[in-house]
Amino acid sequence: MSTAPDRTAFENFYAGQPPWDIGKPQPPFVVVADQVVSPVLDPGCGTGENALFFGARGHQVTGIDFVDDAILRARRKAAERGLSVRFLVKDALTLTPYPSPSGRGVRGEGDWDERFASVIDSGLFHVYSDDDRRRYVQGLRHVVEPGGRLFLMCFSDGEPGTQGPRRVSWPELYDAVADGWEVKSVHSVRFEVNPEVTDFSFSKGGPKAWFAVIKQNE
Repeated sequence: MSTAPDRTAFENFYAGQPPWDIGKPQPPFVVVADQVVSPVLDPGCGTGENALFFGARGHQVTGIDFVDDAILRARRKAAERGLSVRFLVKDALTLTPYPSPSGRGVRGEGDWDERFASVIDSGLFHVYSDDDRRRYVQGLRHVVEPGGRLFLMCFSDGEPGTQGPRRVSWPELYDAVADGWEVKSVHSVRFEVNPEVTDFSFSKGGPKAWFAVIKQNE
C-alpha cells in the first residue's frame, strides 16, 4: 500500500465528532506519564487531549495535525484551560525531506529544526501505508533526540473486522522501527472510543491495540 491518508476524509471527521475524540487522554498514556520527559511532540494530535494532559503536568508540548479545524479546536481547549501547549498545522510526513516521485529534489516542508525527548503517537502510525510508515518513522528519527522515546498506540491485528484503520501485527511494528530504534516493551491495550459515535462497530471494550515504548538509539 502506498496511498497517503485522505485529508478530506479527516476533515469530514472533524466536521462532526471523531470516534477517537473522547474528551480525555487515552488511558495507556496516563499509565506511562512518569516516563515522558520534555520537550514532547504529539504528531496527529487531533483536538489535543493527549497533548493537553501532558501540558497540564508541566511539560513543554507541541501538537501537530494536518487538519486545520482540529488544531483550532485544540488551541481553543488550551486557552480555556490556561495551558501553554503549542499547536501547529503541520503534516507529520514532513518532519524531514524525502524524495519526490520524479526523483528530482525533495517534496514536503522538511528539515524541521525542532528536537524532542518524547513522542506520543495515539492512533497516527496505523493510518499510514507501508511507504508512508517508513517515511514517518524516518522523520521521527530526525526530530527525536538520541535516547529519546516514542510512546506509540496503534490498532492491532487482534481487532476483528475491517472497519477503521489498518491493523498492525507485532512483526510489522518491530519491522517499522528496526533501523535506529530499540523496542523496550509492547503490550496489548484497548482504544477508548466516543460512545456517542455509532458509525463504527468495534470489539466490546474498545478496539484492540498495541502500546509500545520505543527508544531511539544514542
